[in-house]
Amino acid sequence: MSQPIKVGITHGDINGIGYEVILGALGEEGMTEICTPVVFGYHALAEKARKLLGLEEVRLYKAPNAAAAQPGRISIVEIDQNEPEHNPGQPTETSGKAAVAALDVAMKALNAGDIDVLVTAPISKEAVQSDEFRFPGHTEYLEAMAGEGYKARMILFDDYIRVALVSTHLPVAKLAEAVTKESVSAAIESLRHSLKQDFGFERPRIAVLSLNPHAGDGGLLGSEEQEIIIPTINEARENGTLAFGPYAVDGFFGAGEYRKFDGIVAMYHDQGLAPFKALAGERGVNFTAGLPFVRTSPDHGTAFGIAWKGMADPTSMREAIYKAMDIWRSRRRFLESAENPLRKLVTERPDKGERQDRGPARERQVKDTKPAPEKAEADNNPKETVEQ
Repeated sequence: MSQPIKVGITHGDINGIGYEVILGALGEEGMTEICTPVVFGYHALAEKARKLLGLEEVRLYKAPNAAAAQPGRISIVEIDQNEPEHNPGQPTETSGKAAVAALDVAMKALNAGDIDVLVTAPISKEAVQSDEFRFPGHTEYLEAMAGEGYKARMILFDDYIRVALVSTHLPVAKLAEAVTKESVSAAIESLRHSLKQDFGFERPRIAVLSLNPHAGDGGLLGSEEQEIIIPTINEARENGTLAFGPYAVDGFFGAGEYRKFDGIVAMYHDQGLAPFKALAGERGVNFTAGLPFVRTSPDHGTAFGIAWKGMADPTSMREAIYKAMDIWRSRRRFLESAENPLRKLVTERPDKGERQDRGPARERQVKDTKPAPEKAEADNNPKETVEQ
């Protein structure tokens, strides 16, 4: 590539730790050599965070828009001319409006091709609510901005574990009704496609978790496994997806079974995210799959309790920036290979006593095939896979 990847970064809630983790991540030596950071927010607040963190050698540059951002610099694109009231540690109507404004400007830049990927700092889901913004969070907003035909899928991941969710921001009382054959099937297929396109796994192995304790104990603790999840897994396997389960969650994570799979489908938010965050620690990243653009974010929230005190850990933000670029490259390779499939020479076996030249090359469309019989058998202890 002639130019580094342009990474657009929204400032999130200005009263949270967004600016601290952004500047902490971008202040790492060599960051501007591997990407061109474009921060959508306020130059004055970015300077305040830079001084708070003691980043004396870091320089911030105002850019009139994302298209004007230059390689080798940390550019700040101001989302409006009026710096909002700053109340560290408190979600306010003003901080919510500023968060939404940054998202709107960043999305325009993304659609115009002025940035390549989007990384979002945390927002307050309460503060952003207004007549103009009625979304539970980033995921739902970005899905709406993507347009018709796109379905966003939240995937939390690090270098070793990738967790997709059947349902995301739902009250606990509504979780069971959200588990249907359609929703579980969509989650499996969405994760399978993303693991191939965005993470580079040719035949990803996917574990599907149960909804009820002990995987329902044969129906004693709930019927969802027998009536919904198992039939959906079987159907996915018949269509060539290497899906296994359902697994009881406590044993699956406690015994380290998660290490044997490329991806995991969890039934609901806390079921997948609680063990993931315990395992991934500060290196976890949130990725929104299923969209025509790449978006990542740190896997933590606004952390108002420590905001603007110089205590925030930028590791997850730094990982979100790195992983956004990795996914962008992987997706680009996948799409290029799909557009230009390899040509295969087909040689027919000559008849006895005759000699034939090789037949003409013919293009072959690459598609998933059903697994070999040994792969198709139910396997609750599959062998570990090697990441590609």
